[in-house]
Amino acid sequence: MKLTVLGCWAPYPRAGGACSGYLVQVGETNILLECGNGVLSNLQKYLDFRSLDGVIISHLHPDHVMDLFCLRHAVEGARRTDSRLSTIPLYLPAHPNEESAKLAGFSKAFEAKEIEQLPQTQYSDIPAGAVVYQTRIGSADIFLIRTDHSLPAYAVRIEGEGSLFYSADTKWTEYLSEFARGADVAVCEASVIEADREYASVGHLTARQAGQLAARAQNPQLVVTHFWPEYNLNTIKAEAESGFGSQVIMAEEGLTVSI
Repeated sequence: MKLTVLGCWAPYPRAGGACSGYLVQVGETNILLECGNGVLSNLQKYLDFRSLDGVIISHLHPDHVMDLFCLRHAVEGARRTDSRLSTIPLYLPAHPNEESAKLAGFSKAFEAKEIEQLPQTQYSDIPAGAVVYQTRIGSADIFLIRTDHSLPAYAVRIEGEGSLFYSADTKWTEYLSEFARGADVAVCEASVIEADREYASVGHLTARQAGQLAARAQNPQLVVTHFWPEYNLNTIKAEAESGFGSQVIMAEEGLTVSI
């Protein structure tokens, strides 16, 4: 399994950067996790978009979905010139309805699958009220669980030749550490520094909380991401490491992590 960071900024990128986007490769299976501003351009440095086996969108804020509009045109154009190409499975929340329906309407490019309609499963020691959804993309097993954010959002766990946990956007939520437990790599948002901790109430983790979540989950590696462009990255790194108790990896475009 390999993770490649395609974008790490929120809610807009620094010059030359991109918003949320991660390529996760499990054997021959290629999964795009999030598709924010600038992600498609960066994806094509590493992979032909025609080789994508699935796209997972955690929630429908613009910095996580905007390049789906670009990917739509790329896939539609490619399918016009090569009838053998199929649509790409697109996993996304059903709400907000208007945004979800618009993306699902790009049926010449995507085969939309609402997360809430996927089969449910029991996962580890997750409380019964916290529903875990399950699907499979190629050789990878995918698990999703609702987070606490201002829009319906889902953390993602990908298992195959290793395991990866992705927090998506979320406030501190007790069961997420159980959902993440033992994953080889945790990819956690670190949107807020301690000086602005009150802002986390809108549905984000502080950098320190990102570290604490991964420490509780006993994840050997932590990649922090989803950075506010105006912050000093050294502050984010120091606060994440204070919660994790060890060194963390700072996401940046082009970063690769072997799992």
